[in-house]
Amino acid sequence: MTALKEFQRLEAEGVWRATPGDQRKDVIVSLGDASLTILDLRGNVLAHWSIAAVARANKGQHPAIYHPDGDPGETLEFDDKSADMIDAIEQVRSAIDRSRPKPGKLRFWITGAIAATVVGTIVFWLPDALLRHTVQVVPAVKRNEIGDALLAQITRISGQACMTRDAREPLRRLASRVLGPAQRGALVVLPAGVAETAHLPGGRILLNRSLVEDPEEPDVTAGYILTERLRALTQDPLEEMLIETGLWSSLRLLTTGQMADADLEHYSEFLLTRMPVHLSDEVIIAGFEMAELRTTPYAYAVDITGETTLPLIEGDPMIGLQPRPVLSDADWLRLQGICGE
Repeated sequence: MTALKEFQRLEAEGVWRATPGDQRKDVIVSLGDASLTILDLRGNVLAHWSIAAVARANKGQHPAIYHPDGDPGETLEFDDKSADMIDAIEQVRSAIDRSRPKPGKLRFWITGAIAATVVGTIVFWLPDALLRHTVQVVPAVKRNEIGDALLAQITRISGQACMTRDAREPLRRLASRVLGPAQRGALVVLPAGVAETAHLPGGRILLNRSLVEDPEEPDVTAGYILTERLRALTQDPLEEMLIETGLWSSLRLLTTGQMADADLEHYSEFLLTRMPVHLSDEVIIAGFEMAELRTTPYAYAVDITGETTLPLIEGDPMIGLQPRPVLSDADWLRLQGICGE
């Protein structure tokens, strides 16, 4: 699904807020290929929204307020001066909605006639076209199910996720502080398997226990969590998975709503062994600034000498400021015992 041609590269002024507790910012919003890019007044990218995952909080009212589906805390407002942008977003959202499968109709996808049509059509589709279409129509609930299935595969290798009664709420508070209130349940601490961090479709972030037990301050752990979230934002995690598992994996998900066990097993092993995606210093610094986190503790954790991470140290966006604490001392101590003895 692409944006309507007459609206491609449309720009408008808006007001953006990352979380309910953040200050509202004047921004420039650019409408591209079925996506919204949110930039500050200096041209720095603050966020990138897929219109397929955008919801309107106040249909028919003004100013128009939008938010990512499932995260009403992050908002984007347009006043009447941006009527063209509002109209464009609504038309693109309507076009995308018409292409989605209706809830409760998935069982009909596997009927003989539709399956035959899909199989016949696939001969003429480019693999990347099928991939893009599949990624666009899979709803958030299904992404969560796939993430759960992958986590089940991973824990067969790593062992069950760490959790103690005392650490449960500190872990949720850490997730809320770094990722936002809508992601309180996103963090999973594993005793082994993952080298440092990894992310799954649906939003979960996996942490090796050493990133919780070893650092002297929670800012280090928060830095690893946020950096992994930034990696997840560089490419849709579901798209990344379908690229790795192949064309038939996309076709199976599109027609049946399911992933094969073999594909889940293959991708879980891939996640645990691949090299992390490299992020530029500029992207990391911008992400830490939005989250009000210091880059210096993370930089020294990555390289104790600071030589290879000097730009993160010198560019720490919180220098001279007093950012909100990541966790209280008591919560940090309880969290460090999450894997027990």
